Amino acid sequence: MGMTGSAAYAQSSVTLYGIVDGSLLYTSHTMNMQTGQNAGHQFSFTDSGMTGSSFGMRGAEDLGGGMRAVFMLESGISVANGQFGNSNGNLFGRQAWVGLDSSYGSLKAGLQYSPFFLSLYDTDPRGMSYFGSALVSYVNNVYVTGLFNSNSITYTSPEIWGVQASGMFAFGGAAGDFQAGRQYSASLRYHLGGLTLSGALYDGNAGGTAATTPVPSTVEFVGRTLGASYRFENSLTISASYALYKVAHSFDNSVYSGGLSYFVTPYLDVNAGVYYTRDGNEGANHSILASSGVQFFLSKRTTLYGQVGYVNNHGRMDTGLSINNALFEVSGSTVGASIGIRHMF
Repeated sequence: MGMTGSAAYAQSSVTLYGIVDGSLLYTSHTMNMQTGQNAGHQFSFTDSGMTGSSFGMRGAEDLGGGMRAVFMLESGISVANGQFGNSNGNLFGRQAWVGLDSSYGSLKAGLQYSPFFLSLYDTDPRGMSYFGSALVSYVNNVYVTGLFNSNSITYTSPEIWGVQASGMFAFGGAAGDFQAGRQYSASLRYHLGGLTLSGALYDGNAGGTAATTPVPSTVEFVGRTLGASYRFENSLTISASYALYKVAHSFDNSVYSGGLSYFVTPYLDVNAGVYYTRDGNEGANHSILASSGVQFFLSKRTTLYGQVGYVNNHGRMDTGLSINNALFEVSGSTVGASIGIRHMF
């Protein structure tokens, strides 16, 4: 009787949401992925010039006593052709998790972002834009490993005196090899007024059940990051960070970055970032990526944007300008630009 009565008064909600983002992209050089040589300049329509196009559902149910059941199912799509995109290639390949949320923290189980990736997001001056940002360096090094973590469990603590901790363990596993595809990550964040300090680590093995996803999500690598940002009262935010991608049998890349974002008006944001990458195994491999962007908010949901970028690669470094259509670039200098529109619903 008591259980029936409690269920009758439980409050629940389900929300449909999404992002649709399309742009035009120009780059002065393009890498031929078969030969690694310069294939000339390009001018193309590009899905997700600034933010990954996606749609999803999120929901919550009040369980009483300050506890809620929560879930999220999110699919990446391409507005260029309507296929899956901006994900691990599966139907709900961005997020698919269920969990509990309370004053003691949040516990989630399923496909979700790692604390390592979220820590990097916290201090990127360009908000992890799909063009010329820390996200390009991330995906260039390890694809979507650490972004979309299959078979994972995470716990995020409440913020106590400005400090918040998060941890993740992703079960990999294969017959006879428990360590195959095993991934773990942890982060610590401090927030006080306009100041944010963030640090995180990631460690993942190759193989396991997640290795069957269409987009590689079990690249074997060790990741570390430290970053800081400060938001002034005049709407100026400055950021700086360090990230390490130590990829097995490949690069040992350190990425040093810094930049700023400034809201000239509530409707106009200008931002810029610089990202220097160096291979710790071979100093001749290094690159510098510089980019800037302007966002004009037509409304709370619709944004026009423009972005410009420059990258210079030395040795075997192949840093690109854009997640879609220009993730890898040839040796030497390449310039590019992107203009587009984003709508959120």
